[in-house]
Amino acid sequence: MSTNAISETAPAKAEEGPAPNRRKMIIVAAIGAVVLLGGAGAGFALMGGDEGEKPAGAGVQSASYVEVPPLIVNLRSSDGQARFLKLRFIVVATDPGKSEEIKEKLPVILDALQPFLRELRPEDLNGSAAVFRVKEEMMARATEVLGGGVVRDVLIQDLVQQ
Repeated sequence: MSTNAISETAPAKAEEGPAPNRRKMIIVAAIGAVVLLGGAGAGFALMGGDEGEKPAGAGVQSASYVEVPPLIVNLRSSDGQARFLKLRFIVVATDPGKSEEIKEKLPVILDALQPFLRELRPEDLNGSAAVFRVKEEMMARATEVLGGGVVRDVLIQDLVQQ
């Protein structure tokens, strides 16, 4: 009987032997892959050369931001229900010296935007392309009021429809 007991335990030991070695190999391979990927990522980040050394805003010209008080306008709706648009945006001047001109003419800019915003329908504001169209129209009207070269961009902060 002792011979059978030895032969039964021998295969069990043979099966247990490779499993821990396989686990160790997988763990070592995983650690090696992490180290290689980390090294490759660090090398890629460091190889940026001049681009990596530039300050965050170095490529952007100096600009000045004029925050506009929130606007609430009625929207034109076909069903007769009262619909509103709350809009908060910032006008970006081409340079800091022109921000004062924008601040002085802000009532005129808002007056130019009112007819456009009041003619919008709720359907006109659906989707991301709609926000882009509204932004472009606001930019065109601000440029019309102030003249070319004063406004660089209009940044929409909030556009809420009720």
